[in-house]
Amino acid sequence: MVKDRECSFCNDSIPPGRGKMHIQNSGRVYYFCSSKCEKNMVKLGRKSKDTEWAAGD
Repeated sequence: MVKDRECSFCNDSIPPGRGKMHIQNSGRVYYFCSSKCEKNMVKLGRKSKDTEWAAGD
């Protein structure tokens, strides 16, 4: 059984077959529910606690 993943940026639930997986050269794996979350974390280097719409800790 495939389990739901959690977005690495906004902590939303990602159902199976949805979202994106980003793997860094160091081997660290990130899961994203949308391209918005991916761009904010990977490309722009933002923290989820600094954005109002993300419920990150």
